[in-house]
Amino acid sequence: MLFESSRIKLRKMTIEDTDLYHQWRNDIDVMQTTSPNLDIYTFEETKSFVREVILHSSTSKSYIITVKDSGETPIGVISLIQIDNVNHNAECIIDIGNKDYWGKGYGKEAMQLLLNYAFSEMNLHRLSLRVFSFNLKAIKLYEKLGFVHEGRSRQFLYRNGKWHDLLHMGMLRTEYV
Repeated sequence: MLFESSRIKLRKMTIEDTDLYHQWRNDIDVMQTTSPNLDIYTFEETKSFVREVILHSSTSKSYIITVKDSGETPIGVISLIQIDNVNHNAECIIDIGNKDYWGKGYGKEAMQLLLNYAFSEMNLHRLSLRVFSFNLKAIKLYEKLGFVHEGRSRQFLYRNGKWHDLLHMGMLRTEYV
């Protein structure tokens, strides 16, 4: 199926997911490797972000990643943002918010589902993503999936007392396997 693998299912994010998203958004361990701005958000700030940026944007699609054999436990969020229908491209974002599911291949499965949807159903030509240079596990995953290094923003992020680069990666539909 389109939004389902053997272990996971993607479902459209809704306003009811705000509580869960708020927990993930305020977990420093979760945001450490994905968010350039570490902060603590109020529930109202998160609700406003979910409503305005995630749910009511005409240029993004966001899905909750759920694990099928655990009663469809939500474990993360995956999105296509900055969808450009004229030039057929978008940016990918993924966060596995439930730390019990880190390092078990769920992110890879979710990305595979998103890539298939983006290229096969949305007819996109190009997908991009950005990743911090210290997030070696994510970089390795993106390379395995077929993303190519396209550039680097040097010393983009100051985290834990050191400067880190932001890597830009991309994949064309012709490179999707």
